[in-house]
Amino acid sequence: MSIVVIGGDHLGSIEKNLYAVGVQELTHISGRNSPAKAKLAISKKTDAVLVLTDYINHNTAAMAKNLAKAHSIPLIFAKRSWTSVAEKLKSEGIIGR
Repeated sequence: MSIVVIGGDHLGSIEKNLYAVGVQELTHISGRNSPAKAKLAISKKTDAVLVLTDYINHNTAAMAKNLAKAHSIPLIFAKRSWTSVAEKLKSEGIIGR
């Protein structure tokens, strides 16, 4: 499974936990500074886009939403805590219950 995480300066334990639930490829894009927006690209092979709402500007979130929609990739918005991320991924069927 491949996930693009947008937002957050660093992922902390979220990265480790994503790998533990079966993510094999993880791409992290910061989302607060403008150079990160220039790097915002989502591969068609991506299984899901996770947006961390605590640490992202509105324009970058809108760009992520439009890119995910254009590629028909599930888009998940969650706070930057593993509990919130896991709950959202489970409710979307991205990871097992």
